[in-house]
Amino acid sequence: MQLDTLVLNFQNKDEKAFEELYNMYSESMHGVIYNIVRDNDIAEEVMQDIFVKAWQKSNSYDASKGRFFTWILNIARNAAIDKVRSKDFKNAKKNLNSDFFVDILETSESLNDQTDAIGIKKYVDILQEKCKKIIEFLYFKGYTQKETSEELDIPLGTIKTRNRNCINELRKMLVE
Repeated sequence: MQLDTLVLNFQNKDEKAFEELYNMYSESMHGVIYNIVRDNDIAEEVMQDIFVKAWQKSNSYDASKGRFFTWILNIARNAAIDKVRSKDFKNAKKNLNSDFFVDILETSESLNDQTDAIGIKKYVDILQEKCKKIIEFLYFKGYTQKETSEELDIPLGTIKTRNRNCINELRKMLVE
């Protein structure tokens, strides 16, 4: 079935379309969410929630504004960031075991696993190092632009400009 037809059926509350889109995108969504929340159970929970949310708000998707994948990816990313910033999440993470920190240290310098999760590793690898860092913090670690500015010790305006330029550069590669 064509993606456009599938999305239209999804918007018309066709359960078969929901199931097909879930099967198509759940692995990618889980990867993005996991890279932000760093907990498999929570990532699974958030992923279920975002598909239900997308189902309920499917009429807000507008194909003229972008691809369905991008729309649902933004919902997933925002839901994961909201989860990490929630009081319940912060309280649950107060007494973490050392495995959590070891995992962070192992992956914090590498985008390999994270970019593989959504299939853009080969494109991100081509970008300049400054772009890789900004994309890693903003899109894979869930930092705000202000937090990224503080973490990388780069002025906020520079972060905003580089983010826009790097995403445009990535967009050009994906369109070609």
